[in-house]
Amino acid sequence: MTDRLAVLGSPIGHSKSPVLHRTAYEMLDLDWEYSSREVIAPELAAIVTGLDASWRGLSLTMPLKGAAFDLAGTRDTMALLTGAVNTLRVVGSGPTRALFGFNTDVVGITRALAAVGVNQATHVHILGNGSTAASAVVAAAELGALSVSVFARSPQKSAALIDLGRRAGLTVTLDTFSVAPDRPEPELVISTLPGGAIAPIAYPTGVRSRSALLDVAYDPWPSRLALDWTDAGGTVANGLSMLVHQALVQVRIFVSNDPFSALPNEEMVLSAMLASVGLDQNGVPHTR
Repeated sequence: MTDRLAVLGSPIGHSKSPVLHRTAYEMLDLDWEYSSREVIAPELAAIVTGLDASWRGLSLTMPLKGAAFDLAGTRDTMALLTGAVNTLRVVGSGPTRALFGFNTDVVGITRALAAVGVNQATHVHILGNGSTAASAVVAAAELGALSVSVFARSPQKSAALIDLGRRAGLTVTLDTFSVAPDRPEPELVISTLPGGAIAPIAYPTGVRSRSALLDVAYDPWPSRLALDWTDAGGTVANGLSMLVHQALVQVRIFVSNDPFSALPNEEMVLSAMLASVGLDQNGVPHTR
């Protein structure tokens, strides 16, 4: 019986997860099936209940990460911190089935930044307060940040990020975009805004040249924000690189149920995954 996996979310048609996972399983000589399916949050519980014994796991994207968190019987540390699950490992079926929930977005962020040489930051700006912002806060803590400024149109909706920051060991402030010039200059800016969004903060050239940017959105690419950063000579990491690195850890989970257990020939697997979506070894898009 072929093991089955899928990425669920809405919208899902643009997802690069199928090509990434299929590439990894081909490299690992695993005859596994990985598909995609349009699913909204109210539908998730019934779909998961209906999975038979052939299902090994699910990747979850927006808007399902909160619903997946609720379904998981066991959750890893990053999932517990962020309140979000983007990976469900399914073990067994029927009444004895176990659902293990993981958040691989945090490690996706830190590994994508490490690939372009960013391994630490004292103060971080996060643009937007959607579901990825929580993972960005925890990733900032992993990079040694002492404080994070979150900027959004409606910052009052993100009060939970203040408590999250405390649990992660840093201070989080919430502000509207207009307050950014009054906050400490960042070593790192993480944009969680939708693809194609107009940059809401006009960072001075000096800030862009001295700090790094991770733009989580990867379609269209380069984003306006990424172009501004590149023009100033700043370091830029892109959301597609983040997607690859979080997918690699998902593959680890689906293979061994352990996000820390390296795959056989993992460097070759990662190289193939990066190449499958047009990225070089540093996660930078190949020039045409």
